[in-house]
Amino acid sequence: MKMHIREFAKLTGVSVRTLHYYDEIGLLNPSFVDEQNGYRSYDERSLERMQEILFYRELDFSLKSIAEILSSPNYNKRKALIEQKRLLTLKKDRLERLIKALDSAVKGEIVVNPNLFDNSEFEKAREKYAQEAKEKWGNTNSYKEYTEKTASYTKSKWDMINSDMKDIILEFADCMKNGVNPSDSSVQAIVKKWQEFITENYYLCNNEILYGLGEMYTKDERFRINIDNYGNDTAEFMSEAIKVYCNC
Repeated sequence: MKMHIREFAKLTGVSVRTLHYYDEIGLLNPSFVDEQNGYRSYDERSLERMQEILFYRELDFSLKSIAEILSSPNYNKRKALIEQKRLLTLKKDRLERLIKALDSAVKGEIVVNPNLFDNSEFEKAREKYAQEAKEKWGNTNSYKEYTEKTASYTKSKWDMINSDMKDIILEFADCMKNGVNPSDSSVQAIVKKWQEFITENYYLCNNEILYGLGEMYTKDERFRINIDNYGNDTAEFMSEAIKVYCNC
């Protein structure tokens, strides 16, 4: 699935100008940019990312906080969605109380309730979640190194990194399609290249971290779907190759 920026804006209810801004700050980048005319396109992964952003925006998280949470190497989407639902339920309960009070006011009743407009429960829960999210997904040496290293990256730098990343994943995909075993020396050389790519562009990727990433490529649907776009079962192939590499 591939959508032009205007189609994507209409589908998500976000303006084209906002999408340009999200791209500038690295919150949501297009899946493809035509080098000849500069047209931006978005795909299913973009929709998934936008959904996460919109949930956080509905909960009044700042764009900076959203970017920090979503870009963390340890981000757990399922746990995040569960907590977002809890926060939105608190918000819904408060709105229902207000609507009920308005119905009474329409009937001419005077509603005096010190807790009616109190939003402290939601605010405290949101602040607690934001803090816990940063502690779970942000307070790691890898994440700190990631934020420091990428803070000065320009759009052209990100484009180059994304291009290099795709090239390496395609190497894995080609080996898999050609029936090469994950333990083959040629595949292991690609794993080493992948590890060096992560270290150079994001954070120090030792074997322990690399092994964890390999596990995540198959267990986290976000990564599996994205990687498998290069070829069915590429994520599984990468994961197996990384296991061999890290156990050597």
